[in-house]
Amino acid sequence: MKNLSVVSEFILLGIPHTEGLETMLLVLFLSFYIFTLMGNLLILLAIVSSARLHTPMYFFLCKLSIFDIFFPSVSSPKMLCYLSGNSRAISYAGCASQLFFYHFLGCTECFLYTVMAYDRFVAICHPLRYTVIMSHRACVILAMGTSFFGCIQATFLTTLTFQLPYCGPNEVDYYFCDIPVMLKLACADTSALEMVGFISVGLMPLSCFLLVLTSYSRIVFSILQIHSAEGRRHAFSTCSAHLTAILLFYMPVVLIYLRPTPSPWLDATVQILNNLVTPMLNPLIYSLRNKEVKSSLRRVLHQLGFLPEQL
Repeated sequence: MKNLSVVSEFILLGIPHTEGLETMLLVLFLSFYIFTLMGNLLILLAIVSSARLHTPMYFFLCKLSIFDIFFPSVSSPKMLCYLSGNSRAISYAGCASQLFFYHFLGCTECFLYTVMAYDRFVAICHPLRYTVIMSHRACVILAMGTSFFGCIQATFLTTLTFQLPYCGPNEVDYYFCDIPVMLKLACADTSALEMVGFISVGLMPLSCFLLVLTSYSRIVFSILQIHSAEGRRHAFSTCSAHLTAILLFYMPVVLIYLRPTPSPWLDATVQILNNLVTPMLNPLIYSLRNKEVKSSLRRVLHQLGFLPEQL
């Protein structure tokens, strides 16, 4: 192969068709980002400060909140930086890091939702064996496993993308470095790699979703066997928050990576939903339908001075 001048930095063009809206988007996205950080930090404080919440379900929820803090932090700070008028340039290494951590955190969350579905399956379908199956050791192994396999998936996708030569245009028609937009800038035929990436990115969430679907099919069947209406209501309420979060997580993944014809504006809109809005909504989803979390949150807010003593 002949020597080619390599790209040392990329220029993020931002969200397509939003020229002139930078100030409005800055205020909007900064608000989303702050609420995301505050909401997930409060959930963490509520779980850590309450001994009643030191159970497997809340252990995994705690990890989800941690990842919901880091996930939007992959792309949001740089986006807010250039929306405020600063440079849109990002180094080659910074671009690769963005892509790696975005898929590492996203894949880990995908595996984590699957583990959380398994936890609810064991709790409802095998309640007498729950503490044995979901022991402290098992929870730690499952939590570490989600990060390990997320790291493998992200490493594969990042290597796949950045082993290509980038020697010509360096303008990324997006607000952060992701696989579809980076492949367009490569100075090589990417058709085979696009297919490999499509299969890899598609199979992983599809497999997780099928496992989640299997767990909840068994859960619904078990709940319907409960004779008490109060028991059925309680069982459904413990799972409804998780199901809502799963739908909010998987719908953007399907729309972005599994559509045959990409649309930059639609992809950016859906990606923002996935990056900022879903992590912001998760604390609300898990707290509003959970009396124990709400009670712990009230205590935390009271200790921080945000609620009067009588609450």
